[in-house]
Amino acid sequence: MMGKTRKLRILLAKPGLDGHDVGAKIVARSLIDAGFEVRYTGLRQSPEDIVIAARDFEADVIALSILSGSHLPICTRLKVLIDEYQLSDRLWIAGGNIPAEDHQSLHQIGVDAVFNTSTSLSDIVAAIKEKASEYAN
Repeated sequence: MMGKTRKLRILLAKPGLDGHDVGAKIVARSLIDAGFEVRYTGLRQSPEDIVIAARDFEADVIALSILSGSHLPICTRLKVLIDEYQLSDRLWIAGGNIPAEDHQSLHQIGVDAVFNTSTSLSDIVAAIKEKASEYAN
């Protein structure tokens, strides 16, 4: 169809050993309701699994839901893989149980936005729309 652009594709992943995904599923549903195309990877994804899924899905956004406290080592490893798979032009966000004192470290690793568990769904949607427009061609 002429003039129609495809929906923004968001890969939502639960890395590490965290077994709680109710919040991730709620976020995924809100993103779908906001008009995004969302693929949820399920629990216990390795950084390698996440990057391969993002590549195969042709994701515009790589989104992580992390409640386990392992956000720094996971994101450090993921950054290496994102660069290796040439996905550094994708918006990369993380949310969950991430202390405020770690937000700057995550930004230095390459995470574009960090959301606490208390962030409203509408604020997450708005931030993705705003930040994704910065990445648009």
